[in-house]
Amino acid sequence: MPTKKLIALDEFCASHNIEISFVSSLQQTGLIEITKIEETGFIDADQLRQLEMFLRFYYDLEINLEGIETITYLLERITSMQREMISLKNKLRLYEMNS
Repeated sequence: MPTKKLIALDEFCASHNIEISFVSSLQQTGLIEITKIEETGFIDADQLRQLEMFLRFYYDLEINLEGIETITYLLERITSMQREMISLKNKLRLYEMNS
């Protein structure tokens, strides 16, 4: 069973000079997950890239939470459509090779 690498929420927020309430807001909107262990919040290391992207949106680009939700949805749709295009291209190649 693989173990997850967890990062303490308070340490992450202190190192990035942000409020814990911002990360809690991201959790409430469903954009990230916070794991609670003995009243301490932790973030899975796999979420760091996405969380840092949200930080840049919010603090550097001044995009509100609703905007971040919309951008995330659109990026997920783009990724899904790209996967679908690759799949369709592969199927097309298969049919072209057989004809």
